Amino acid sequence: MRDYIGIARFLLGGSPARAAFFLAFWLILYGINSGDLLIGIIAAIIATWASRRLLPGRSSLRVIPLVRLALRFLRQSLVAGVDVAWRAIDPRMPLRPGFVVYQSHFPLGQMQNAFCTITGLLPGTLPAGSDENGDLVIHCLDVRQPVVEQLAAEETALQQVLGGGPND
Repeated sequence: MRDYIGIARFLLGGSPARAAFFLAFWLILYGINSGDLLIGIIAAIIATWASRRLLPGRSSLRVIPLVRLALRFLRQSLVAGVDVAWRAIDPRMPLRPGFVVYQSHFPLGQMQNAFCTITGLLPGTLPAGSDENGDLVIHCLDVRQPVVEQLAAEETALQQVLGGGPND
């Protein structure tokens, strides 16, 4: 039995939280059945090993800024959603759709993808690619709004969650 525990520790690579997540996910999908539990444990170990190889953990994730970012996101989603609906219904508030260019401080890859995901979920903005300089091209419903300043604030909030500088 000790050999199996040692093998599991080696495969998990010190990630019991990931393994617990994958096992909980298995149990949600398939339920607690004594015959399938061993298969679920094996699947959780394999999934943990694969996830550590494909997506290594970030030790600098900060919980309090993450909660602030989530609350900020919810508030902005509600306010922007009402604003978008109001603009679509009220003819006195015409839409001025167009594109703005934003120079992200995040390097290409996971950090910039996370930033684009957050900005894409906010009503009124949608990342549409990048220009020849590598800057983000953002479609927005009203180019007269301070979209670039809002994007800079979102990038700063995400940077605080992830810790370190934007180019880390």
